[in-house]
Amino acid sequence: MASRTVTGGPTLEWGVATVPMAGELSNGDLHLIVEFPGGAMVAVIDALGHGPEAAHAAALAAVTLALRPADPLPELIRRAHQALIGARGVVLSLATFDTRAGLMTWAGIGNVEGMLFRNGRHRPSTRSGLVTIGGIVGGELPETRPQQLPVERGDTVVFATDGVRRDFIDHVDPERPPDEMARELLVRHAKGSDDALVLVIHYRGAAP
Repeated sequence: MASRTVTGGPTLEWGVATVPMAGELSNGDLHLIVEFPGGAMVAVIDALGHGPEAAHAAALAAVTLALRPADPLPELIRRAHQALIGARGVVLSLATFDTRAGLMTWAGIGNVEGMLFRNGRHRPSTRSGLVTIGGIVGGELPETRPQQLPVERGDTVVFATDGVRRDFIDHVDPERPPDEMARELLVRHAKGSDDALVLVIHYRGAAP
């Protein structure tokens, strides 16, 4: 059964839904959100395989990323890579939000999908996909290539692991509460043959 969580801070409101592979109790898909003065860091981690070892690797990556969440993305990924050497590797996507500049910087190693849906209030409604690069954090780590995009209040970012069918992109409704949207996307699009996770984020911007 999928689990569901929703919470929020000054910068972000989010909902997450996740479920382990059928027959497993441990889940190797994990999310992390850490807010800090002037912004926030978001990560979605998918450990290789499934079961307790995968869950341990995902948790180790999350703990490492949470230590200094405001650092540049290449440094965050490098430290996670070093922590995972000798353990099971992971793929992951990361985003940091700078509320002062109205910018999101994101990067992905492996196949954790990321999509930005713009709110359309001050510009045409559009969506932009995260360009990920092949590799394994803790294994073969390529050079990280962060991308930077402007964001404004009301924009929505969705991350999904590869246990979720990619056609989820066509069923995102940015007007829905993030917890409802995450749960619905997981229920409709989880493959069932792997751990799966959907994270939906509403960007609030700087606190008033």
